[in-house]
This record gives sequence, C-alpha cells and structure tokens, in this order.
Amino acid sequence: MSSSHADTVAGAPTRFPSEVYRDRVARAADLTAQVGLDALIVGPGPDLRYLTGSRADTFERLTALVIPAAGSAATPRLVVARLELASVQDSAIADLEIEVDDWVDGEDPHTRALVELASAPRVAVSDSLPALHVVPFADRIGTTPRLATDVLRELRMIKDDAEIEALRRAGAAIDRVHARMGEWLRPGRTERAVADDIRAAILAEGHTEAAFIIVGSGPHGADPHHEFSDRVIEQDDVVVIDIGGPVEPGYNSDSTRTYAFREPTARIVDAYAALLAAQRASVSAVRPGVSAESIDAAARDPLVAAGLGDQFIHRTGHGIGLSVHEEPYIVGGNALTLRPGMAFSVEPGVYFPGEWGARIEDIVIVTDDGAEAVNTRPHELVIL
Repeated sequence: MSSSHADTVAGAPTRFPSEVYRDRVARAADLTAQVGLDALIVGPGPDLRYLTGSRADTFERLTALVIPAAGSAATPRLVVARLELASVQDSAIADLEIEVDDWVDGEDPHTRALVELASAPRVAVSDSLPALHVVPFADRIGTTPRLATDVLRELRMIKDDAEIEALRRAGAAIDRVHARMGEWLRPGRTERAVADDIRAAILAEGHTEAAFIIVGSGPHGADPHHEFSDRVIEQDDVVVIDIGGPVEPGYNSDSTRTYAFREPTARIVDAYAALLAAQRASVSAVRPGVSAESIDAAARDPLVAAGLGDQFIHRTGHGIGLSVHEEPYIVGGNALTLRPGMAFSVEPGVYFPGEWGARIEDIVIVTDDGAEAVNTRPHELVIL
C-alpha cells in the first residue's frame, strides 16, 4: 500500500499515512539509544499499531517488530509466521524499510529476531508481549529483558495533530450518543435493553465497536465498573452512563454523564453540586507545567471539603488513545509534568454503596496554554 493511501471505514482512514509511522519508528530508535538499549522488541497490540499501523493479533506464534537503536548497523525487522503474513498486509510496514522475516513451524523465530544484534544484546520488550515469548528471548540473551515502557510511553503520551483530530472525532461521536439518551433511558426498561440501544447508536455514529457500556441504575451506580444487568430501572433512580469505543484509525472515546427522571432529593442535589464543582475545578487546572497529581488534587479537594472524600474512591483520570487506559494516569503520587499533546480523562465520581452514584467525565487534551475538552455535553445532572 502506498504512503499516500489507506483504506477507509465509514469515510475514516484505517491508518495514518506511512510518513507518520516512519517518523515514529525513527523516534523509537533514537529513544532506544538514549536509554542505553540495543533494541526494542514490540509484539502485537497498541504499541505495534502505533509504530506501524498493524493490527496483527497473534499469540503462540511469534510476531515481533525489532527496532535497533539509532546508530546500529542492524536494520528494523518484523519476524512473523508465514501463515500470519496477511495480518500485516494492511499496515505501513512495506513502506518503512522494515525487513519482513517470515518463518514456518519448526524454525526458531526468537533467534531470528535477534540475528543482527550483538551476542548479548540489551533489549526491552513491549508490555503486551506474553511470557510465552519473553522467556525464550531471556534464554537467548542470557538475562531478563527490560520493559520498553520508558521508550513507548514517551512516544505515545504526546499526541500529534492527526491523533488529536481522531480524538476529537471520537469525542463528538460519543457526545451524539449521549444526546439521544432520552430515547432509550426510562423507567420500566432494563439496563440491558438500554445498553443494547446504546451499542447500536455507538456503531451508527462511526465507532468500530462499543468497547464498554455502563448503565448503572440506582444502587448499581455506586459500582464504578458495573456494566449492565437485567435490573429494571425505577422512577427514583439516578443512572450513570459511561460509554466509549474506537473510531478509525483506532482512537477511543470515553465519556460519562449522570441522569435522573424527576427532581432529586436535596441530598442528591448537594452531592452532585460538589461533584460538578470538583470536575470543573480539575479541568480548569489542566495546563502545561503542572503535575498529574495536582489535577487529581484539584478534583479531590472540593469533595473532601464537602465531606465526600470517602465517596471518591478512584483516581481522577487515565490517558487515552489507541488504548482506553494508557499513560498518563491522573492520580495522587504521579509527579509527571503535563505537556501539550497529552490526552486524558477527568472523571471524579461519588458513590454511596447500596444507594446511588454519580460521575462526570470528559476527555481533555493539554494545549499550549490550558486544556481542550473534546466532550461538550451538559455536565449538570440531566433530568429526562
């Protein structure tokens, strides 16, 4: 496939132009050298997709991209089982000067992956590479490989313009689903029936899948990772709807809003007002130069002041991109400095076990002087 063309799904390209991946592989080689490694070994998953556009998904037979450190005489190499070659044909690999080394059962792909490296190379492996392959690599290099997190995290945390545009499209698409919630969410229906309607709408809005759907009604809203059940939604319920999934070329949406069917009690009104203030304060605090933990504190402090600190039981956010959860994590103890191009959720919540819960979530992108939220639906408690 040429560098100027990529297949499309629903009008969106399934990968970026090859020049994007060429730059990423080159930067990975540079960072590999900077951290004192001889090579990266990247298995199928989001890291391989980030570097090449490949959606290869293998397990027992090794598929791995070997990226030598910049300055090495070795060339980048993709080791892939011959019967899996079709899994990389739609990637940019053919345009990237990457040698494709296909192997057949009975051969030793782990040794072939290391063939141009030193006899005892210092290598790091991507965190999605299974032990089934990490252990053979350790046997051949004589030591346990490092994790490639330092290199790959640095690359993937800072989104380029094309990635940011994909996140915007994903955010707008999931907002359109939330805008239709009144069509499906009503008393007398089960959470499962509502989830089925939401799933169809997510797909209709251009997502390639509904990666997750949470319909947390009444007491189920107090479980942040509840999905959906056969519980019948009741008139007095507060309902948490947390939904998302990928749009091409693989970038995810993730947005939460909270709904009710009649004017809530004063207790609910007061708790939700504190939650809304916390979410607004944390989004307003996002800018380059501050720490990830300071954004968590900006969300947590107002809730503590309102006497709701014990009801906020999770971190404030997580990075997002090719994975729904990736670096940076917005959590206490993470002193990472925010930089333009980082993208993450801001999603404080309050949870009252056995009763109800609420969460407000936007995806934000760090800009040169603040933050851009890709989700724009109303943040107030929505009365349907």
